[in-house]
Amino acid sequence: MLSTVLAVRAATYIAPKSYQFDFENLPGGELRRAPDGWHAIVPLGGTSHRLWLCEHPASASAVIVYLPLDVNFELRLGAARRLCLALERRPLGMPPLALPALKQRRLILALRAVDGWQQGNSYRQIAQGLFGSHSIAERGWKTDDLRSRTIRLVKLGRRLMRLRCRAWFDKDIGRNDSS
Repeated sequence: MLSTVLAVRAATYIAPKSYQFDFENLPGGELRRAPDGWHAIVPLGGTSHRLWLCEHPASASAVIVYLPLDVNFELRLGAARRLCLALERRPLGMPPLALPALKQRRLILALRAVDGWQQGNSYRQIAQGLFGSHSIAERGWKTDDLRSRTIRLVKLGRRLMRLRCRAWFDKDIGRNDSS
């Protein structure tokens, strides 16, 4: 199960109406039976929240979210927080799998750099492909900052490959805490 899918069950207590779900009548949502239980897509607050239930929920019931303490705890906690904020009609903030723009750009450059490196290009050729020929000085390539930056990007890309992160980022479902 994806780390942003929340495992929930129907609550046994009576909750305020704003916290209740009628899974059979979700406007724009879905509830499907699967071999492992019930899967719901709940559109709230401008996004789709994905829930998994082991048994069919009663109509108009609140839910209890399970947050296992594992490697994906922080992602699940973020998804649960966003669901709660959506129920309260408050701004959701960043999606749980979103990367800051600068980190995302750096990872994209690292993957492009390692692609160029695997094709046998020199660091200078990789830098020209990434930053454009106009950015590279004709003299002093050995001491140019772009040379050092390109080498660091290739090393990061190789590290991502070793960690098998490439498929992770290509599918836009992963995150990487190392910079």
